Amino acid sequence: MHMVVDVERMLRVRTTPGGKVSLTALQAKFVRMVALLIIKADELGYEFTFGDAYARSGHMDKSLHYSRLAIDLNLFKDGIYKYETSEYKELGEYWESIGGAWGGRFGDGNHFSLAYGGRK
Repeated sequence: MHMVVDVERMLRVRTTPGGKVSLTALQAKFVRMVALLIIKADELGYEFTFGDAYARSGHMDKSLHYSRLAIDLNLFKDGIYKYETSEYKELGEYWESIGGAWGGRFGDGNHFSLAYGGRK
């Protein structure tokens, strides 16, 4: 099955009638961005499993995991877990190209987030 994805539509942020962007709208956009990242990983021959998505503790203060705007993804190639930040680089750069913040820029290669409130 071949799927056609309207990337522009997927990356659009929905606003309130007053033109504001709610946290819920950003969370929905983030989920769509993660879907695009998983599709890209698959195209490149990688697989992901979830690490941390939503969390209540265990991350730095004011982590975007607490706002449901960050996810840690475990990367595999040919069944082998890839844990080096450099192994995530191509996917990290793709993530940045669609508007995300990649944790590889601060030593956390499997971290993908959407900036919010001055945080990445």
